[in-house]
Amino acid sequence: MEFDRRWLDPALAGEELAARTARVMEDPALLEGCFGGGLEFGTAGLRGIMDTGTARMNRITVGRATQGLAAVLLEERPDPQVAIAYDSRHQSRAFAEEAAAVLAASGVRAWIYPRLMPTPALSYAVRRLGCDAGIMITASHNPPAYNGYKVYDRTGGQIVSAFAARVQAAIDATDPFTGVRRGDYAALLAEGQIREIPDQVREDYLAEVLRLQLRPGILAESGLVVAYSPLNGAGHRPVIDALTRAGLEELYLVADQSKPDGDFPTCPSPNPENPEAMKMVLDLARLIQADLAFATDPDSDRIGVAAREEDGSYRLLSGNEFGVLLLDYICRTRKAAGTLPERPLAVTSIVSTPMARQVAKKYGVELVEVLTGFKYIGDEMNRLEAAGEGERFLMGFEESCGYLTGMHVRDKDAVNAALLAAEMAAACKLEGRTLCQALDGLYAEHGTWFTKADSFAFTGPAPMEAMAAVMERLRRETVDAVAGSPVTVRTDYARDDTGLPRADVLAWELADGCRVIARPSGTEPKLKFYFAVRGAGRPACEARYRALRVEMTARAGLDG
Repeated sequence: MEFDRRWLDPALAGEELAARTARVMEDPALLEGCFGGGLEFGTAGLRGIMDTGTARMNRITVGRATQGLAAVLLEERPDPQVAIAYDSRHQSRAFAEEAAAVLAASGVRAWIYPRLMPTPALSYAVRRLGCDAGIMITASHNPPAYNGYKVYDRTGGQIVSAFAARVQAAIDATDPFTGVRRGDYAALLAEGQIREIPDQVREDYLAEVLRLQLRPGILAESGLVVAYSPLNGAGHRPVIDALTRAGLEELYLVADQSKPDGDFPTCPSPNPENPEAMKMVLDLARLIQADLAFATDPDSDRIGVAAREEDGSYRLLSGNEFGVLLLDYICRTRKAAGTLPERPLAVTSIVSTPMARQVAKKYGVELVEVLTGFKYIGDEMNRLEAAGEGERFLMGFEESCGYLTGMHVRDKDAVNAALLAAEMAAACKLEGRTLCQALDGLYAEHGTWFTKADSFAFTGPAPMEAMAAVMERLRRETVDAVAGSPVTVRTDYARDDTGLPRADVLAWELADGCRVIARPSGTEPKLKFYFAVRGAGRPACEARYRALRVEMTARAGLDG
């Protein structure tokens, strides 16, 4: 490892980073972790632990990445503009200001939200202001030590691989110290090269979310009681504003998780997909006997939802369960109102529940399945918009608790989802049933579905290579049956003609209606198995899932 001693120079690295670098040099293992490589710029931008060094998130790595982005944008047009937003994590505001200053000093006009805002509000600002790109400073639902740098294109969707490769090449060609134009933020703001995004843009975003209500006024009419936690993130004000403006009167917040706090002191892993992250909002729900409880992640693009049962207990809904409930509610409500468009269309990912196909078919809705990642849902939305058919879009969702029901943004939107969750629960309450009963009704109609995503982490000297070897082993093996059920269709998304971009994904559909998908992470050494099981009731489904899991993990040579 070659160490660049300029990281020790306060005049170049800044006093704080230089001092931290000096301390890191006293620990060889820490030095290797911080400087033994670099953060790769992928389709999700950058993400890593905050610390000094080329392999960590800090002012230097953010500035260099921004210089690379600026170079690519300036190749395309002489006067590009970029919108910037940030969440509640440590250094998020500082990183946002660093990005804005580098852009402005490089001849790119930067627009920055004056306060923390959710990821979907960044996507909206890109579209609303006519920007060429967007930067969101967030590590989504990672632990507190992390931060990240996500880049969006002019449509408001996350960038594609080809663009990311161009930015990475520009980053590689940029010296982290002498190659980055670092201007003075305050001076550039005074000159107008950096501009604060007007409050009107935030108001217009909320107005778009409120326009997506299907039954305005129903929240006040129903007397719905809601418990909410923003998990110390950026959803705090936008979600509250959307719900209260829609008429919700009984909204209660988890006090210890209500204010922005990058330490996430009561929830070290602020991912609403995990039951642990939902604990405090469920405790509050029990105390106030709420009809509905939900939490949004730190950048408020994902939402976890729980609903009250008849006996007063609470059921955590999986991302797939909430997705099919919302799809059914939108179709049923719009059909009754006569507002269901001609040739309606919904979009979901290949790893999301097959139950969505059944619900869509019932209402004559075309269901498009895309690769994992909301950018692919955004691509379908862009295709519709380009064809003048944007009104056909009903919703998009992913099993990982991401939802969108409007054309106002091109990323998942937990503010939008929170409002529709409340509306859907309110409609059920007026019908004299719970949201759980509504889900059970769908299971009675379409069969019980159980879905589960299991993640396996690889360690050792070459974890990514070890993960790739497992995928290659599964790819070579002929699997005729899984846990006693014959394989009816095997799909290799890397080699078969699926009509989708090539992807390192394998899928097996079984004669009993079950499905297994293997998909490695593109950014970290983790392999996921997605199980979808249909059966006669939840216990039977869970037993079948366990059998499938045991066999597939054994085939992969993993610790099941």
